[in-house]
Amino acid sequence: MKLTLWTYEGPPHIGAMRVVASMEGVHYVLHAPQGDTYADLLFTMIQRDAKRPPVTYTTFQARDLGKDTAGLFKDSVIAAYERFKPQAMVVGASCTAELIQDDPGGLAEAAGLPIPVVPVELPAYQRKENWGAAETFYHLVRALAGPSAPQQPPQRDLVAVAKERRLRCNLLGPTSLGFRHRDDVLEVTRLLNELDVDVVVCAPLGASPSDLARLGEADFNVNMYPEVATTAAKWLKSRFGQVATKEIPFGVAGTVRFAREIAALSGRELPESINAARSRLVWYSRSIDSNYLTGKRVFVFGDAAHAVQAARVARDEFAFEVVGIGTYTREFARDVRAVAKEFGVEALITDDYLDVEARITELQPELILGTQMERHIAKRLGIACAVISAPIHVQDFPAAHAPQYGFEGANVLFDTWVHPLMMGLEEHLLGMFREDFEFNESQAPSHLGPGARASSEAQPTADLAWLPDAEKELGKIPFFVRGKARRNTEQFARETGVAEISVETLYDAKAHYSR
Repeated sequence: MKLTLWTYEGPPHIGAMRVVASMEGVHYVLHAPQGDTYADLLFTMIQRDAKRPPVTYTTFQARDLGKDTAGLFKDSVIAAYERFKPQAMVVGASCTAELIQDDPGGLAEAAGLPIPVVPVELPAYQRKENWGAAETFYHLVRALAGPSAPQQPPQRDLVAVAKERRLRCNLLGPTSLGFRHRDDVLEVTRLLNELDVDVVVCAPLGASPSDLARLGEADFNVNMYPEVATTAAKWLKSRFGQVATKEIPFGVAGTVRFAREIAALSGRELPESINAARSRLVWYSRSIDSNYLTGKRVFVFGDAAHAVQAARVARDEFAFEVVGIGTYTREFARDVRAVAKEFGVEALITDDYLDVEARITELQPELILGTQMERHIAKRLGIACAVISAPIHVQDFPAAHAPQYGFEGANVLFDTWVHPLMMGLEEHLLGMFREDFEFNESQAPSHLGPGARASSEAQPTADLAWLPDAEKELGKIPFFVRGKARRNTEQFARETGVAEISVETLYDAKAHYSR
């Protein structure tokens, strides 16, 4: 396996843990050696849960490998049931324990517990966290909702049903350690209520085994997070005839499309109360302030669903120029490649943060929409950044309500995407007084944080050299257009065969592009 300092996704048993930790009355017995028990920190220190996740580890040690590790696992299953009295149990192995092939599923079945025991086989050396979450959720849904499934999936006429009563749906996909999932659930539920739709079950977040058994009571499913919910949604359609939504309520236009899709299921017109004017983002897009940021170069990276939606919102609702898009979620790479083709850029499909950093360095965007990884990359490169996707850190679990979905979510996007760039304009005003003894033109913009590199610092290029006088003159150009001036000058120098960029070259390039 490739070792790395950072990773976008953990092994698949972490995905399973996210699903179990989201639920009530479910316990996870993980066959794992001492040292694979670090996952508790994810929930208590990053998500700041008040209790540790419902996980029991077998924690075998090296000396146990010569003994009966299978017996150790079976004893752990029985002890966990007697101590925690869960309504259902998930059993599996960590990436290290997978190598000893003790068959956790068979061992748990042999224990004869009086509750459903769901084994999950998660190939840690081929798959990763999101896939593990999706697979675990699917197996739980199949095991707990399966007994109530009809022999043949019913043909559901939702238009006819809507004439008799309010439609009912399930919300599928939100989990622990998900980016703003808790807040997204509230916004989507409110929006559905406006559309005369009731929520039967939200799962896995907050659901119990008995809730999963009621999934078939809904008329359709809302696929909130495709990376986690798609597999389970397909199974529910095949067994219960429940269609799943395709639109994601991200941004103003995405929220309206989602609402229109829900209204169409019941054969109704979209209520007048659901319109774009409900978001402050629309006000911003029509204001003169937005002119300062039109055409800003943006690089987008994250899980597939958030990356795709963020790219479209950046282009269509903020009038940014998307210069790059990528994802670490290989299972949905086709979707990201299709959107990249639509934008006329090359998709970056990778789980190596060094590849992402290299692409960002090459493109030199003015704003990065990414993950916790890209936040660190942005700090090193002196670029503004907003987080849009997991993996995330403690600061991305605010105590206040801060969704990404719905009209209120669009307001949050407005705040978190625009403000870093608007701070750049304020830095320009400070730059007008750079000769004052209280200021120092070598300092980076304050909104990029302490230790950030000054934006006027020259970027090394293989074929060009900036002379000191030219670098000093470049530093006099306003912060928010300095990157474009650098790129134009270097392009002009290459086209005219100039190897060393002087002040004259800088002004020749300005004259050339001003024609």
